[in-house]
Amino acid sequence: MAELNAVAKRMYNVTPDRLRLTLDDGTTGVFELSSAEFFQREFQAEGRRLDDDAAYRFTTTDDGSAVLAGRRTDGEWSLVGEVVEAERADDDDSDTDGDVAE
Repeated sequence: MAELNAVAKRMYNVTPDRLRLTLDDGTTGVFELSSAEFFQREFQAEGRRLDDDAAYRFTTTDDGSAVLAGRRTDGEWSLVGEVVEAERADDDDSDTDGDVAE
């Protein structure tokens, strides 16, 4: 069986604690995930960014090589980017270093 995506495993293992996620364009944000699950090799999660009212979804690509982030605004989903790094956020970490593109 092929390996699980390393970023997805990290997101899953840190949840329900806050996560600092870095996207492929270099932006970062602190997220709280309300759910994070593996379905065999496929990863899916939902949550929110602390400084944003929009809903976010995360899922692995069909081949499991990347974790994609989507953002819902005005009832529509848009691709935000690829999550390239996930780490536990500090307890006092409530803001971000950069903006995630809308």
